[in-house]
Amino acid sequence: MLAFMLCAALLASLAHGSVAMSLGESWRALLGQGDALHQELIWSLRLPRALAAVAAGGLLALAGALLQVLLRNPLADPFVLGVSGGAASAALLALLLGAAAWVVEIASLGGAFLAMTLVFGLARARGAWSPTRLLLTGVVMAAGWGALINLLLAISPDAHLKGMLFWLMGDLDNAEHPGWALAALALGLLLIWPQARALNLLARGDNHAAALGVSTGALRILLYLIASLLTAAAVTTAGSVGFVGLVTPHLLRLAGLRDNRLLLPACALGGATLLLLADLLARVAIAPQQLPVGVITAFLGVPLFLILMRREGGQ
Repeated sequence: MLAFMLCAALLASLAHGSVAMSLGESWRALLGQGDALHQELIWSLRLPRALAAVAAGGLLALAGALLQVLLRNPLADPFVLGVSGGAASAALLALLLGAAAWVVEIASLGGAFLAMTLVFGLARARGAWSPTRLLLTGVVMAAGWGALINLLLAISPDAHLKGMLFWLMGDLDNAEHPGWALAALALGLLLIWPQARALNLLARGDNHAAALGVSTGALRILLYLIASLLTAAAVTTAGSVGFVGLVTPHLLRLAGLRDNRLLLPACALGGATLLLLADLLARVAIAPQQLPVGVITAFLGVPLFLILMRREGGQ
């Protein structure tokens, strides 16, 4: 069902935009047939952007599901540990210096790795490590990155400010090479899915998991590394897009998917579909102008999450 919804959303994303096409025209253009303008539009603009949305949405939702297990906190999302803040700070610095789009991507990835290393190193100070310590370290680091972001925005010239704000709100405009992000999503699934049974045990508590032979310390480190790498890849691709990693796992658990062997791949498909639809709305809402995709995910995510919270509270 989720795979069908993703395919339908992908076709709709290819067909709609500032230049409308029928599904038949977009399909023919995808096959290299029909109008030359339509082919150029599909292959140069819409398909790379749609695939970037698929990759970023899947990465964020999968990272969110992993962090909710790691931190034992249903409100955890990919941005809670400050990885996105490091990526955003480095990307904004590159934009401030007038760097090319590919330099911004590399800077963003480097900033994410720096943030990941700092949080992990500080959380393990004096050998102590726990989900609470990791969460607190991440929150403090995120606040520090936020201060740096505000400083960069304050000193940036007007010529760069709009691009920087769009990046902060989530922007797929410059996502021209989504292949590596899709590869990161596939690699993340391949690495974590064999651990799905251990994640089910870990979700019941450390003592329960350890009694059944799970090395909880090693598993938590693996979870942190994979979730951070997934977040880094997503932020590098699409900027700071909120709520996808928070809402998607909740929606799927509400639908009855609590076994991580099913939940993890479902999160990848569900997150991809959600961000793809959000990007479609961002492109057509006030066409020919485009909204930052993060604005749409926030508008969708806030009421949706409140509804979910109310329903779960009633249960």
